Amino acid sequence: MKDTLIYSKFSLNFKGNLREFSHPIVMGILNVTPDSFFEGSRHQQIDSLHNKAGQMIEDGATILDIGGYSSRPGAAEVSTQEEIDRVIPAIKTIQEAFPECILSIDTFRSEVAELAVKAGASVINDISGGKQDPRIFTVAATYKTPYILMHMRGTPQTMQENTEYENLTIEINQFFSQQMNAAKKAGVIDIILDPGFGFSKNLEQNYELLDHLENLHLLERPLLVGLSRKSMIYKKLNISPEESLNGTIALNTIALTKGASILRVHDVKEAIELVQLMHL
Repeated sequence: MKDTLIYSKFSLNFKGNLREFSHPIVMGILNVTPDSFFEGSRHQQIDSLHNKAGQMIEDGATILDIGGYSSRPGAAEVSTQEEIDRVIPAIKTIQEAFPECILSIDTFRSEVAELAVKAGASVINDISGGKQDPRIFTVAATYKTPYILMHMRGTPQTMQENTEYENLTIEINQFFSQQMNAAKKAGVIDIILDPGFGFSKNLEQNYELLDHLENLHLLERPLLVGLSRKSMIYKKLNISPEESLNGTIALNTIALTKGASILRVHDVKEAIELVQLMHL
């Protein structure tokens, strides 16, 4: 099966600690929000958060991604202070309980990112790709954290009003190139690219993007894919997010054959098993 994959080995520097990966890795999603689209990912209570983090680590997650701002289409605005109040206690709790775990902060705000890194996060995951708050590049550079650069137009509140493309993959690559140059100019070294499934893309465009995912390797950066239980699955199958695990596995299989380096998922155990089977 290895012969059918276009996957490449990659390495990332987490605050001075270089980690090399010979196969794709899994990022577990931990949302400390009351309105995430998938109810099973909401963990507002500390005990619940601690237990879920422990289970994801036991199941094989390399990174845990902690977010305090729901980015689902039409999600309510969250103040900077409220986002800080949600994510910082969560990061400190998980860091104290599982000090060897790599934590990622899912935010587009530089202030939140900086406080999160100081609290123990080692990765910055920015759904805006630096468009909402360009200072986030400086934070990533200062603290030497890998930076996940995602493609999105507008904001979570307006992104589905921005789905006009002449050539989807070409325009995503152009966005990546422009924002990568800005990030590197600020001093960011490790950049991971995320094409942003479900962000500023309609149902058909999401499947077009998946079908041409290999075309996003032009910039020779690790590719993160976040398909887990998204509307492109449950709307296509006319089911709920809670019923979308099988669809998630199916689409993640396609993503792995097209060179995905990181799978961002709600269901770590199943993703780990998929990676193991794909890389026998």
